[in-house]
Amino acid sequence: MKISIVSPVYRAEKIIPVLVERIEKAVIGITDDYEIILVEDCGPDNSWGVIEQIARINRNVIGIKLSRNFGQHYAITAGLDHVSGDWVIVMDCDLQDKPEEIPNLYNKAKEGYNIVLAERFERQDSFLKRLSSSLFYKTLSYLTGVKQDPSVANFGIYDKKAIDAIRSMRESIRYFPTMVNWVGFNKTKINVEHSARYEGKTSYNLKKLLNLALDIILAYSEKPIRLTVKVGAFISFLSILAAIYTLILWLLGEIVVLGYTSLIISIWFLSGIIILILGIVGLYIGKIFEGVRKRPIYIVSQKMNYGQD
Repeated sequence: MKISIVSPVYRAEKIIPVLVERIEKAVIGITDDYEIILVEDCGPDNSWGVIEQIARINRNVIGIKLSRNFGQHYAITAGLDHVSGDWVIVMDCDLQDKPEEIPNLYNKAKEGYNIVLAERFERQDSFLKRLSSSLFYKTLSYLTGVKQDPSVANFGIYDKKAIDAIRSMRESIRYFPTMVNWVGFNKTKINVEHSARYEGKTSYNLKKLLNLALDIILAYSEKPIRLTVKVGAFISFLSILAAIYTLILWLLGEIVVLGYTSLIISIWFLSGIIILILGIVGLYIGKIFEGVRKRPIYIVSQKMNYGQD
């Protein structure tokens, strides 16, 4: 039985040695057949240099460097495409996902689950990070129509069947938790201890989270289009009522000249709605265009495996 651990790496040169050490201590009690796949997402620091050094002396560590910064969920995809284990652990590199929880995830999975997700019952993040995360998940839940759990992220254990299903999804927009939800299978959650970030600060700010939410919504939901249809129908209904009201006033002789103000307001309001709807449709068309080009999801620049370049 082999276990693969996948961790996307970005700005973590001081964390990587500790990460590998703690993962090995956690996994060795389960099996001595394991691999640690570190996917360096072309960060601005020397993370790749540290991964190279470790991979040269530790045959259990595999380093993958992407050609540019593709993003966390693309890096996860790259790691999953290179796993060979019967069970796969996905975890962040900042040690907020504690490697010491891996045995607990594995023991729960042995009860017959394909997927066991780590539920962070006490998040060790700043108030601003929790606030932006909460806004992100609420927006995502509403517009995708699927409840998103802010206490669950990437950390979890997945069997080979679940990973093969996730790897078969080759759409250009990647968001690992949503893909895990979509494939189904027998899944559960366990409470895990969540740590403060070991070093540095998160690269996700409110703007990046909202942009990520927009991408996910356009990729996995048609609800924005449905909302525009409802808005259009509601405005049409109000327009009919306004027309009937105006006609009645005219028949009663109370209107001699139609109001300039109401006309201008109506033009600006309806024009804004039309532009908004066209913009939403345009976003969907743009994502469709991005998908039909069938470009690679990621590009590997270098790979370190078993001490060889």
